[in-house]
Amino acid sequence: MSYNTINQCANDSAFIARLTGAAAQEGAYDPQQVGTYLRWTIAGASDVEAAYASALAANNPNPGGDESVITDGMILAKMQENWVDTPGVDPPPQPSE
Repeated sequence: MSYNTINQCANDSAFIARLTGAAAQEGAYDPQQVGTYLRWTIAGASDVEAAYASALAANNPNPGGDESVITDGMILAKMQENWVDTPGVDPPPQPSE
C-alpha cells in the first residue's frame, strides 16, 4: 500500500465523479457531498488502492475513470460499507418490502 497512490486516487477527478454518481444512484440528497467525504476512505481501501496502483504501473492514462480498473461494484460496496459513518448525511433509502 502506498500513501502516494491513495492520495492520487482520492484526488483523481474521474474517480470522484464516479463516487458522486454512485451516491446519486444510492439516493443521496447531496451526492457530491457524499462522494467528496468518502473519497479518502474508498481510495484507501486495500483492493481499490491495489487496483489503482496496478493501473499506474501499467501507464493507464485514466485509472480512476477506467471501470476495468476499479469496478462500479467495488465503489458501491465500499460506499455502502462506509455510508453510515458519513456525518450529516442521511443513510441511503432502504428498498421497501
